[in-house]
Amino acid sequence: MHTLTPRRTAATATLFVAAGLGLTACAGPSGDQPAAVVSTPSSPAAPGTVTLDTPDSKPALTLTDQNGHSYDLVRQTAGHPTLLYFGYTHCPDVCPTTMADIAQGARKLPPTGRRELRVVFVSTDPARDTPRRLKQWLGAIDPSFTGLTGDFAAIQKAARSLGVGISPPVKHQDGTVTVSHGAEVFAFSPKDDKAHLFYTSGTSAQRYAADLPKIVKGRMP
Repeated sequence: MHTLTPRRTAATATLFVAAGLGLTACAGPSGDQPAAVVSTPSSPAAPGTVTLDTPDSKPALTLTDQNGHSYDLVRQTAGHPTLLYFGYTHCPDVCPTTMADIAQGARKLPPTGRRELRVVFVSTDPARDTPRRLKQWLGAIDPSFTGLTGDFAAIQKAARSLGVGISPPVKHQDGTVTVSHGAEVFAFSPKDDKAHLFYTSGTSAQRYAADLPKIVKGRMP
């Protein structure tokens, strides 16, 4: 599922228990309540952040956004400060909390910075995360966020290019659904369109509020 490069190994222990690779996944009491998987850093540069030894490029990924339009991630976020997260809308805790914390932090930006920022949520459960579902779910968090859905293989490939492990959703006999995915939020600079750091699960809204003004200007927090 997830292969660690030497660079990523040095930066963080992004190991997953599913399929014997360290990814803990759990499912809720019904098919609408699957659980997310959290990956945590071994030695973060600062609480909630991991600095990448080699910056990551944005994955080449074209999917469908919440308005039903084709969305080219590289082209449509070029030159913009961008936060990228892989998750799913039926997640009971990690995904909504992460997106809400980003939204709360982004609201602290001045209007010009807020207009420049792109926050992109890529579904790891595209069969259930239709454009309509994404629009409803993100609309309750921040309507300016972009939600993407589409071919799972393309999404998985894009996630893996960043060192993020995701697995196909698994539906169990009791109706529960398990969706296993990494919980990193990648921050791409507007200066070179590369991610120089990522945020781990549990990063607070206060940290996003403190860091986003720097990220918007292309500086490391």
